[in-house]
Amino acid sequence: MSSANSSVKPTGQPCTILVVDDDEAMRKLLVDTLQEKGCQVIESENGTEALNVLKSVVPNVIVTDLKMPGGGFPYLRLLQEVAPRCPIVVMTAYGDSQSKAKALECGVHGYFEKPLRIFDLKAWICQMCLVHPCGNLPFS
Repeated sequence: MSSANSSVKPTGQPCTILVVDDDEAMRKLLVDTLQEKGCQVIESENGTEALNVLKSVVPNVIVTDLKMPGGGFPYLRLLQEVAPRCPIVVMTAYGDSQSKAKALECGVHGYFEKPLRIFDLKAWICQMCLVHPCGNLPFS
């Protein structure tokens, strides 16, 4: 295995996903949905907490809100620096084409506007877990 893939988990292990959102109801919905699909989920309620989590855990995918305490575009840049090989998806209720372009410039791989369709987000996560192999996710 090359050093570029050293953080990738072997096939058969669940995808580890960091879910970051200050909206407790949204965070719980995402955590419950992903856990039901066999994912290992770590949750954080703000950007600062998420960056602290990344000091000890490298998830396979990061799903994060944009506008929250400790969030914003500087936060996205820090996520990219701390976990450069980890795909990042942004969820936001304040989406527009300018915000999307700026988020993509910060290194995010996916961008979803709230209210989001859970099915679409699950499909995106499944694709990222296939690109960054970490197990078989029974998404349907």
